[in-house]
Amino acid sequence: MGFSVKQRRALNTELKPSVVRTRQRQGRELSYIEGWHAIAEANRIFGPDGWNRETVETKCLLGRERQGQYEAVYVARVRITVRASDQTITRDGIGSGDAQGESLGEAHDKAIKTAETDATKRALATFGKPFGLSLYLGKHQPKPATKNQADIPPSALGEPALPVGPLDHIADKSFLVDAASASQSQERNETSLAEMTPTQNQARQDTPLVPALKISSVNPMPRPARKREPEHLRFVATQPCLLCGRTPSDAHHLKFTQPRAMSRKVSDEFTVPLCRTHHRQLHDSGNEIAWWIDMDIDPLPIAHGLWLEFLGARGCEKSELKNRNN
Repeated sequence: MGFSVKQRRALNTELKPSVVRTRQRQGRELSYIEGWHAIAEANRIFGPDGWNRETVETKCLLGRERQGQYEAVYVARVRITVRASDQTITRDGIGSGDAQGESLGEAHDKAIKTAETDATKRALATFGKPFGLSLYLGKHQPKPATKNQADIPPSALGEPALPVGPLDHIADKSFLVDAASASQSQERNETSLAEMTPTQNQARQDTPLVPALKISSVNPMPRPARKREPEHLRFVATQPCLLCGRTPSDAHHLKFTQPRAMSRKVSDEFTVPLCRTHHRQLHDSGNEIAWWIDMDIDPLPIAHGLWLEFLGARGCEKSELKNRNN
């Protein structure tokens, strides 16, 4: 059987320009993806327990002290094993790494990790475009992100991402489309009202009102409650990123859950944790709903669960304080 239809579609998806980085090497500009991103993509496509990384061999090419600094150069062979249905697929990658350090041990440690990361990315690239395969196409490669979009990656290689909830269990995703359409419609209406002349505005007031658009699947209330709980936002920010598991996170408001209202944010109960990199990536995408679907994550149940967990913890604290006072 091999990979599922969804996995094959994901492996054929073009690399997003926002995740491409560049660096200068011997007078040339090289494009690459960061190691943590390649691992996060492998967790997303294959599943955290659907693949394995093994360092088969490392070899030191150089280790020396030079003017008070220690240098080391390594090459590494890494083997990636992916379980696809009833098949096991194995790919090897060879990478190199050089590093400097204040001690010989530090230089060797950094060089080994760099070589392993390079080999891991080379092995994963053989599976498809999300792992940087398109970067080898020269002029056809995606345009790298600008410097202000870059972020500092985690230093540890291989930190597993948290499992995320797939969208397959949702029988009807139309509520996402309805929410997006309602939000865009209201935004256009607000813009039109702001551009009206006084005469047009008076004519509008004399015209009978049409029934308001109802979004029963998202929020049945005519005036959605917009709760403000700074403590909950701080609680969400302590949770690991939904995509890569990094901490701390940003508390991202799910904009499609409530209609826009004079630039006010949606209720704080509709928030999920995203690291700074993925938070920026979501905003740069321009279409939040499409981004979540592309990431294969249903954020609403996660936001609801975090909200209930916060309320439960706060209720326990109030109950404990009340018992102490009594």
